[in-house]
Amino acid sequence: MATAKSKSGSASGAERSKARMALYIAALFLLILVAVFAYNYAFIKGQLNVGTAYGARVACSCHYVGGRSIEDCEKDFEPGMEVIGLSIDGVKKRVTASVPLMESATAEFREGWGCVMLTEKELDAE
Repeated sequence: MATAKSKSGSASGAERSKARMALYIAALFLLILVAVFAYNYAFIKGQLNVGTAYGARVACSCHYVGGRSIEDCEKDFEPGMEVIGLSIDGVKKRVTASVPLMESATAEFREGWGCVMLTEKELDAE
């Protein structure tokens, strides 16, 4: 009497093999992504520094000199600046532009001077 063998055991082994391969590919992709980010970190940081300073200065001038709302001032941003968020300090007449966990810049409105960028030293002195 011949008994038929079920191939379900080997099929689940093939599925595990495919899942393991997919996991390896995903890990390799993530590793490459982290390596590209690390390699370009200085460039990215520099671009974010310029972008946040530009955003803070333009939004400060738009809001305090132009008298527009901060939401309306975001329309003046260049394409690609969608990652930059704005916050306003009405008491000190400041606008801060930031990219979370990466970079931020603050501009302050001064009567007779307009909006000026604040240095880290000026911000730390308070």
